[in-house]
Amino acid sequence: MTLRKPKRLNDAILPDVTLTDGDHELIAAANVVLENHYRPFWHMVAAAIRSQDGRIWTGLHIGTTVGRLSVCAEAVAFGRALLDGDGTIQTAVAVRHPKPEEENRELAVVPPCGACREMILDHAPGAMIIVKDTDILIKLPIRTLLPLPYRR
Repeated sequence: MTLRKPKRLNDAILPDVTLTDGDHELIAAANVVLENHYRPFWHMVAAAIRSQDGRIWTGLHIGTTVGRLSVCAEAVAFGRALLDGDGTIQTAVAVRHPKPEEENRELAVVPPCGACREMILDHAPGAMIIVKDTDILIKLPIRTLLPLPYRR
């Protein structure tokens, strides 16, 4: 996979967006969770969070019959970091299992949903998020994924 360093996004100067070995370790941790626990329609997404102290926290999407009760993998990972770690998010990534009708059967990095973007920004406004940009993986500040967040 080719890596590049974009300098700007929507005229904002960005930090280095190239993935490090630690970022690849984070992706691998999320992949392992999903490979070990995937269950169609119940556990389709896994996430991994690296906290400021360097520890990795993983989570698994918890699907439910009543969709509004489902819990995103990022929220599960963050809950674990809050309960057993320092409660911070330095970098986060989510991966999803391919849908049954998709030809490509590989796990894929996906951006966080809108609710998870809000959660991450609320608790870690300096967090970096690993996303796929066309055919390469980069990491972006959460603020670039949610430039106009909801405020109370």
